[in-house]
Amino acid sequence: MFLRIKKKYFIPAILSIFLFIGVSFKDDFFEISKQLEIFTTLFKTINQNYVDETNPAELMDKAIKSMLADLDPYTNYFNEQDVIKFKINNTGEYTGIGAIITRKEDKLIIKEPYKGFPADKAGLKAGDEITQIGDVMLSDFKDDASQLLKGVKNTKIEIKYLRQGKPMTTQLILDEVEVKAVPFFGKVDDKTGYIVLSQFSQKASSQTKEALEKLKADGATQIILDLRGNPGGLLNEAVTICNLFVPKGEVIVTTKSKNEKYNNVYKTNREPIDTIIPLVILVDGKSASASEIVSGALQDLDRAVILGSRSFGKGLVQRPIDMTYGTQVKVTISRYYTPSGRCIQALNYNKKDKSGKATKTEEKNYNAFKTKKGRPVFDGGGVLPDVEIAETKTSMIADALQKNDGIFNYVTYYYYKNPTLGDKIPTLTDSDFADFKAFLKREKTDINTETEIALKNTLEKAKKENIDTAIQSEYEQLLAALQRSEATMIDKNQKEIKNLMLDEIIKRYQYKEGLYQYYIKNNIEIKKAVGILNNTAEYNKILKI
Repeated sequence: MFLRIKKKYFIPAILSIFLFIGVSFKDDFFEISKQLEIFTTLFKTINQNYVDETNPAELMDKAIKSMLADLDPYTNYFNEQDVIKFKINNTGEYTGIGAIITRKEDKLIIKEPYKGFPADKAGLKAGDEITQIGDVMLSDFKDDASQLLKGVKNTKIEIKYLRQGKPMTTQLILDEVEVKAVPFFGKVDDKTGYIVLSQFSQKASSQTKEALEKLKADGATQIILDLRGNPGGLLNEAVTICNLFVPKGEVIVTTKSKNEKYNNVYKTNREPIDTIIPLVILVDGKSASASEIVSGALQDLDRAVILGSRSFGKGLVQRPIDMTYGTQVKVTISRYYTPSGRCIQALNYNKKDKSGKATKTEEKNYNAFKTKKGRPVFDGGGVLPDVEIAETKTSMIADALQKNDGIFNYVTYYYYKNPTLGDKIPTLTDSDFADFKAFLKREKTDINTETEIALKNTLEKAKKENIDTAIQSEYEQLLAALQRSEATMIDKNQKEIKNLMLDEIIKRYQYKEGLYQYYIKNNIEIKKAVGILNNTAEYNKILKI
């Protein structure tokens, strides 16, 4: 009887499902075709009839990118040049000058030269302002000028630059550059190994494995894995890194999508390196995506103590899809869920407020989940560490000083004011801090907090509406009050800002390697991690072992 009833209703049910899918697909297909025809007609009409010459490629590039910007920040279109840069980010390898650079007005600013690579060999320093590359004056070149510094290995490029306002020249010789996923590992003490994982590129798991094995061979019996500032990368690499510490066959992450082919369960598929070595993972507000898969999964599996401040909260998965003419689109295809079933996505891009910004789930609305041993964990806003350290949270004023290069520019000035510092680690005094504040004032540095930016935007709108004169006096009073408040905030957060200044100073004299060497002896999070690892009872209590 059961089989007959099941058969009787099963076939109509299946047919109704296919009918629904067929109708849905037909409706979607018609709507997509309709909108494509409208857009194609519009595009042709504009290019054929507009009063001035148009650039079809540029118009299309802007149209596509504007359309995708309404979805989320991670769904991106890549033209042919963008595809090359995207592949570099995933492999960590390219031919170039070996430096982090940014564009500012008519110059390229060297932010950080990598030790031993072309920019460093040519004598370029952080803070140098490149004004001319070969015969190209950057003041006349509005495209991506960094492309002028890429090419075939051993290509020689003459450049002109400013150093502290003084014109200088040098020759760059392009070479292969590898940005290591693990830029540093070493021992904090006789038994504590320390591994910095800065990105999840194609070699992230192999480099982490190599570092772990070397540290164990050197006597390390406990490990600190530093994911602070790691923006993420390849999901498979995150799974493989978890596999170093957990057994084969363990679920690490699950992806869920409206498109069934993107619904996947990712499990460890290799024999681990060490399933019992005590492990602390460091995270902060800039640890995102794959960093959160690793920290969230190992937290859910009670395999590691997570320490620091709440992570960024990116629970969305992207996949690059090749298109015609060498172009590519990176599409958000699914959400990922840690082993306990939580998604740590912080912003809802499908639900926006009146100003068009994605909404954020309030903490009181977070859902509770349980780790393998029953510890409570929550979704909705990044990975919350097992041990939070208040000092690791970046203040609004410190964020602003980093974004507007206030700290960076002062350290450039400091570096040339103290040329013989070398390997010495300075102690920043109250006098140094006063000098920093005087520098900001002397250079007329705009702090540009979000409030200040909003106020300035208000005046710009007032100018367009010809009412700026009427509110000018009130605007200046409000801006002055705001700037006094910012000055007070700088003083209030002096300790944090001094630490950021010191980090930048150490990099100027000793490169990034010197900063890591300084961290293993002085960094507060690393000290706290060592303390937990050395206290077996506390470590076991946190993980309910």
